[in-house]
Amino acid sequence: MLDRVGMVIEIDGAFYRISKPSFEMLIPRWEGYAPETADQADATITLSDGTRRSATFMTFGVVSKIMDRWRDTGECLSGRYFWCSDLVVIREPGFDSMIAAVQDMIATGEIDDAYGVLPPLDEEAMDQ
Repeated sequence: MLDRVGMVIEIDGAFYRISKPSFEMLIPRWEGYAPETADQADATITLSDGTRRSATFMTFGVVSKIMDRWRDTGECLSGRYFWCSDLVVIREPGFDSMIAAVQDMIATGEIDDAYGVLPPLDEEAMDQ
């Protein structure tokens, strides 16, 4: 468990669990990606009112590498464009950058436009 001011990052099975008063975020643990250096991550964000959002975080560098690879594979007009659902581009790697973006989006209300809405946990469990 990493304990930072006002935030706790715990390992919860296959996930990192980040707890803040206004939200909780689950990020899958990928081999080679640590909270301090992760330059991309998919996340599930649960707000304090229980609503859930999906998010994808990437740095400019990750987007550039993907587009370069697509130049060779032919995807997305040979890397001439990039898109990804629920994407937020962060300037610096690490969970701190991702968390700061989420906090700002909650404070400004942009979270409603930036991230896709997920069903409540009880509905998701019933679908399985």
